[in-house]
Amino acid sequence: MDEVNSTESSQEMSNAESPLWQYVTKVEKPAGASVKSGGNTYFKCNYCDIVFMGSYSRVKAHLLQISGKGIRACRNVSKSHRLEMQRMHDQVEANKLEQEQRSHIPLPPPPPGRGIPISPFRRQEGSDSSHSTNLVDAKRRKVTMNTTLEKAFQNNARHDLDSRIARMFYTGGLPFNFARNPHYRSSYAFAATHSIPGYLPPGYNALRTTLLQKERAHVERLLKPIKDSWLENGVSIVSDGWSDPQRRPLINVMAVSDGGPVFIKAIDGSGEFKDKHYIAGVLKDAIKEIGHEKVVQVITDNANVMKAAGALIEGEYPKIFWTPCVVHTLNLALKNICAAKNTEKNEVTYEECSWITRVADDASFIRVFIMNHSMRLAMFNEFCPLKLLQVADTRFASVVVTLKRLKLIKRCLQAMAISDQWASYREDDVGKAQKVKDMILSDLWWDNIDYILEFTAPIYDMLRIADTDKPCLHLVYEMWDSMIEKVKAVIYRHEGLEDDQYSSFWVVVYDILIDRWTKNSTPLHCLAHSLNPKYYSIEWISENPKRIPPHRDHEISMERSKCLERYFEDENDLTVVKYEFAKFSGGRFPSPSALTDRWTLLPLVWWQYHGSAFPTIQTLALKLLGQPCSSSCAERNWSTYKFIHSLKRNKMAHACAEDLVYVHSNLRLLSRRNEEYIHTATKMWDIAGDSWNESDMHGGAGILENAALTLDELELEAIVIGNVNTSATTSESEVRSETIDLEDDDICV
Repeated sequence: MDEVNSTESSQEMSNAESPLWQYVTKVEKPAGASVKSGGNTYFKCNYCDIVFMGSYSRVKAHLLQISGKGIRACRNVSKSHRLEMQRMHDQVEANKLEQEQRSHIPLPPPPPGRGIPISPFRRQEGSDSSHSTNLVDAKRRKVTMNTTLEKAFQNNARHDLDSRIARMFYTGGLPFNFARNPHYRSSYAFAATHSIPGYLPPGYNALRTTLLQKERAHVERLLKPIKDSWLENGVSIVSDGWSDPQRRPLINVMAVSDGGPVFIKAIDGSGEFKDKHYIAGVLKDAIKEIGHEKVVQVITDNANVMKAAGALIEGEYPKIFWTPCVVHTLNLALKNICAAKNTEKNEVTYEECSWITRVADDASFIRVFIMNHSMRLAMFNEFCPLKLLQVADTRFASVVVTLKRLKLIKRCLQAMAISDQWASYREDDVGKAQKVKDMILSDLWWDNIDYILEFTAPIYDMLRIADTDKPCLHLVYEMWDSMIEKVKAVIYRHEGLEDDQYSSFWVVVYDILIDRWTKNSTPLHCLAHSLNPKYYSIEWISENPKRIPPHRDHEISMERSKCLERYFEDENDLTVVKYEFAKFSGGRFPSPSALTDRWTLLPLVWWQYHGSAFPTIQTLALKLLGQPCSSSCAERNWSTYKFIHSLKRNKMAHACAEDLVYVHSNLRLLSRRNEEYIHTATKMWDIAGDSWNESDMHGGAGILENAALTLDELELEAIVIGNVNTSATTSESEVRSETIDLEDDDICV
């Protein structure tokens, strides 16, 4: 009975909103009619008895004789009946408009005096009556001119449009930084310069289906020039894993070259056992999709399953190398040093490095105490313009980042600890407050922080360089070598030792770094190092007496030979390569400028300009010298995925989310290649956001999880915090170096 009443009420509602249905009769589908989707029904006109298929709009067009609707007009409806139908239809439309107006929340009125000002009239010398007459005339002319100008410039319409756009931001929770998005600005500019009567913006279904597919296909066409360059310049496949808000395991696949990181796809691994065969299968599919002749290397993290999968790929594709992520390796080295585990096998390391762990724990204790007590946090915000950073343990160099921020705000913390507010407030744990104060005012504690930051600086600096999509594969070997030397120099200087003396702490640190380097180094690193012209120049060799050119280093030469034998299976080709490399490494160039340019030109530029004398090696060098050394871009892309497939949008299908990430990531790549990204009003529109403006930087705790900016993009980092007013004791370079990571949630998308 309830179902019948519900059906009747819905029919009454339908007839009230669509009154012309009463002049037709809905019928069953005629025999032999083709099946069509879209919810259309069959109806028979009560006047002409002809059966049609369509919705209410076609019924209206048929009865009211409206052309252009794909249905012929009914000639049997009399003029009086048609006028009655028109009256009923107009009444329904008027009721709808009235109802919308009643439910519509009015916009704010335009501000007073919105008219365009005009120049004041000169006061004439003479009688007061003449002056008063001029004032009256001026007011009349001003009112008349303002009215005319307002009509010409449509000031009221502009104000209403501004109010509607602002209301869209407020009700939709859009970040204010979205107003800098060039696509947002161009859409309204297009509408303002094109007359499109009756236009309505695309709806829910169109945005998530047809328009999304259309945009993805268009982005793929725009990426074609980048993909076409992969055959000559090579490409690296980068992969990383993640779990979305529905706990579905996803595998990210990106292709990186000197043209930038291109998002390829994200694989849903639900229900799959993630062993080496499955991982290798995913990567092999990506290799086949891109073309194995274009792929130089596959970069993943250092997990054992990834290493085993890499071995399977190298077995099937001998010319493709598996390369562990350098950033991940350096982060593991920092963890081994700064967060040593107290285990039986790690006893010596823990004994030498446990003091670093204690300092890091103390730093965390200070941050937690201040953040968990609102009055202490208020005091901190009063004395310090920067945030305390809550760095996730999974973030690269998390301990170093935390200690760098504490050092940056050292003066502020000390001023807070000796203030009257800190001493007079005793509502929380007095013992913990005294402990925090003692640590903040302890010179020895700060000296330990300075020492930690000093000897880890070379590791951290290398991590900054490697944590980028820019070509740096050819720099890895030299960076490892020089980084270890710099760490030793700092430790020996701090301990007051000579170079040939023994340091138990250095031995532990050295063993950790060498162990990680051994696991990270591959023949590809050695070959790329050997093809860097800079390392054969007199200028580079003379910088350090211990340096020798790559062709005289036994370890590098052995690994280079292994690599070349995999690239050139034919003995004749390998012989040609050996002769060409001998000429290149020996400096036998046809042009004298090639010798001097080894130091001045970028390696890739040198090979493009001078490499024609060694054609076989040149082809190889152009591929290797344009490759990255880390999988950071794949990890940063999870921030994009997390923004799009967030906890609020966790019902989104995987295919739709992947299309959104594909369009979002690759459009940002294409935007950054455009000159307008640097030189127009919307420059760097995808950097920063509402949570990184000046007011927000003065309170709360910043949370750093996944990098959305590479650690070396100092120009972008300067834009992010360019308006932050730091204390006088903080240098601009220090502030810039501290803004190292941002979540993509903090970046306008």
